[in-house]
Amino acid sequence: MIKVLIVEDQTMLCDLLEHLIGTQNDMEVVGRTDDAAKVPALCKKLSPDIVLMDIVTKNNSSGIRYTSEIRKKFPDIKIVILTGFPEITFAEEAKKAGAHSYINKHAEKDHLLYVIRSTMKGDGIYPGPNNESPFVNKFSEREITIVRFVCQGLDRDEMAKKLEISVSMINQHITSILNKTGFDSISKFAIYAVGQGLVVPEIH
Repeated sequence: MIKVLIVEDQTMLCDLLEHLIGTQNDMEVVGRTDDAAKVPALCKKLSPDIVLMDIVTKNNSSGIRYTSEIRKKFPDIKIVILTGFPEITFAEEAKKAGAHSYINKHAEKDHLLYVIRSTMKGDGIYPGPNNESPFVNKFSEREITIVRFVCQGLDRDEMAKKLEISVSMINQHITSILNKTGFDSISKFAIYAVGQGLVVPEIH
């Protein structure tokens, strides 16, 4: 179970994050605060596995400043910077402070869950050149083909017939795709993939 501490001064967003994380079978929210200055004490008290850290919190406390402090005091705790600011300079500052990953608040919820899980596995997720998708190069050609088929509205029997493989094999490929991305639905991932330019649906 991934223990998550949420640091966010917008109450509604904090509530949404807590609800989203609370619905996951492998995650739980162990605490929340609207002030980054309180995070070191909460880390000592709650021992979270990962902290979702807003950049600017109550009393103008800097999430990046306290990220640096937490990394020194609690090196095993992962930190994901969560921000609504578009400036790429914050990403660089977050890296220097020792944050493991960096995500915009406007990201899709499935992407946030993907970032949390990937960070816990040891992968750092940061915005790349031209907002490159973190999923690029993760898939086989067959998996990409299946995502395209989903975009075209094909069901699993139709996919199996086109690829001349069993429906069971189609299911295995879909499970692999979902495991790699953290999405709970192949349809949701297909929509995300097209939106990010990861696949071209080739709808005729």
